[in-house]
Amino acid sequence: MRKPVIGVMPLYDDEKESQWMVPGYFDGLLQAGAVPLMLPLGLDEDGFAGIREHIDGYLFTGGHDVDPALYQEQPIPEDEAFCDARDALESMVFSWCWSQDVPALGICRGIQFFNVARGGTLWQDIPAQYQARFCSCASSCGSEQKGRTASEAASALPLIRHTMAPPYAEHHAEHDVLITKDSPLEKLLGKTRIQVNSYHHQAVKEIGTGLVPMAHSEDGLVEAVYAPEKMFLWAVQWHPEFTFREDENSRKIFQALVKASM
Repeated sequence: MRKPVIGVMPLYDDEKESQWMVPGYFDGLLQAGAVPLMLPLGLDEDGFAGIREHIDGYLFTGGHDVDPALYQEQPIPEDEAFCDARDALESMVFSWCWSQDVPALGICRGIQFFNVARGGTLWQDIPAQYQARFCSCASSCGSEQKGRTASEAASALPLIRHTMAPPYAEHHAEHDVLITKDSPLEKLLGKTRIQVNSYHHQAVKEIGTGLVPMAHSEDGLVEAVYAPEKMFLWAVQWHPEFTFREDENSRKIFQALVKASM
């Protein structure tokens, strides 16, 4: 039986002006029984139409911040680099996946892009925008949220570091993720709490149309989503490409994409 081909979104190095790939994305797919194929930046509709019949599923990788113009916001000082070519490529591919019900998995930037593509918004910087709402320092974070003072909110939610230092392997897990009971992710892993690595400064804010959260961090941020009306359209905020060698949960996530693509 032919192995499924998974189209993988490229990473881009601004300084070196080069397209590249974290080996774990390819290796995780290879171990799961697929053939990974990196798509090029600059691929247009005609070029994509000529190859997509040979691609069975797609992996949306981590990387650059999503341009806030795509969700009608202005950049803030804490934003990192944007990549217009990635936004354009991923918009085209995601539209195909959504309209044709083609399997897709998003990782890190991937969950953020899925959300924006479906009309959702992002916290452009977790410390500056999300965690600052719950900070107890009266000088800069004295706002109230849903009837609670900032100090009350701070006591109710743990302060979680979402940007960890390398290495990002399984034995360096950064925080717990709470998985929604009876969600597809809970059914896949058989667990309602797992430990994950974490390397992101942006996160899902307002959820996009057709997407449903299926995991949260203990501070309330969305950590995984899926599209109930699609065969397989999932995304996670953590990085299974760094942990699949040691971590069964990460392997199962890659395997789920590959199985759906067969």
